[in-house]
Amino acid sequence: MSRPASPLRAVIALAGHELRLTARRGENVLVTVVIPAGVLVFFGTVGVVPGITGPVVDFLLPGSLALGVIASGLVSLGIITAFERSYGVLKRLGGAPLPRWGLVAAKLVAVLALELVQVVVLVAVAWAVLGWRPSADLSIPLFALALVLGSVPFVGLGLLMAGTLRAEATLALANALFLACLVVGDIVVPVDQLPGPIAALAHALPASALADLFRAALGSATEVVRPILVLAAWGIGAAGLTIRTFRWE
Repeated sequence: MSRPASPLRAVIALAGHELRLTARRGENVLVTVVIPAGVLVFFGTVGVVPGITGPVVDFLLPGSLALGVIASGLVSLGIITAFERSYGVLKRLGGAPLPRWGLVAAKLVAVLALELVQVVVLVAVAWAVLGWRPSADLSIPLFALALVLGSVPFVGLGLLMAGTLRAEATLALANALFLACLVVGDIVVPVDQLPGPIAALAHALPASALADLFRAALGSATEVVRPILVLAAWGIGAAGLTIRTFRWE
């Protein structure tokens, strides 16, 4: 008689399944890989980014990395999970031998794996097309912290929408928030170039905090404490709300 797989093996297997499904959906590849790379190349070559004194790629690469994290956690994960809930897939998975925390863990592992692919693609594009080279102040530990800590609030927000709203509403809201982050998230336009009230709001958002933390990790900025605190606050808030409100059916 065969024994059920261990939780760890089950989580890894389900995460691999999530990644395969993501790769098969053209719209997911578009929003998670093609759009961040396109933003990087377009704004890096047309020279329309205001208020930048150094190489524009030093500003755009961290912003594009942040955009990739937003696309993976907020948009792709949120929309996929919302439609899985709508179709009853989550309810059926909830009855599987793997506990529900394992299902959530598998989705998180899949998101982090996708983000690693995004990092490789975006760094390769910046290197080959825009002539980016790593700074002597590059910090791999800080970069890893930015990737993991920055994923938490956007994964939390994606699951919050997926677990409380209809699938169609999640689709619309996730895409609207993605565009808002692109405009005011310190990704292609520096926050200090925005009007005063909008700039104040942008400084408090996790998108700009993540972009700033990536810039610090890549050696093109020095501010670390504020982005970490902003991301931690948003992560705790989003995760707490998701745990309290998420519905599996």
